Amino acid sequence: MNRALIHKPDPRFDLVLERVIDVPRKLVWQAWTQPEHLKKWFTPAPWQTVGCEIDLRPGGVFHTVMRSPEGQDFPNPGCYLEVIENERLIWTNLFAPGFRPAVEREAGKECAALNFTAVITLEDHGAGTKYTALVIHGDEKSRASHEEMGFHEGWGIALDQLVALAKTF
Repeated sequence: MNRALIHKPDPRFDLVLERVIDVPRKLVWQAWTQPEHLKKWFTPAPWQTVGCEIDLRPGGVFHTVMRSPEGQDFPNPGCYLEVIENERLIWTNLFAPGFRPAVEREAGKECAALNFTAVITLEDHGAGTKYTALVIHGDEKSRASHEEMGFHEGWGIALDQLVALAKTF
């Protein structure tokens, strides 16, 4: 199976978080694909993930609800595009389940206003995993906005939380 990224990242449109972590990819996969686990790590503290629905198949639902420290909820509906067990997850918020075009998101919630496709790639690296999160945006403005919101810090903190949790499995 080809574990390479689906395309070469373009720094004008794409954000990448790549790290080698000391957790086997099977456990990383479990953290990404089981709602009871994902809710514990997916949102960087002090934010919380208070809802998660997963139908792990192409066209299936990937929906999270993030809660801010002030108690405001941010629903993030999406759809899986590709699911290759222990290797790759591709999901987007541009589609609703069943590959239906997404309806307009709630105004005033900047997280929900970002349109992107995420590619999570897991590769064996010794006893651990080479973890790559590629986030593909449609234009430079969206990429810049996501980066300014704290993409690298936020996704990095979430990954640290995933690693800590996976070590308890």
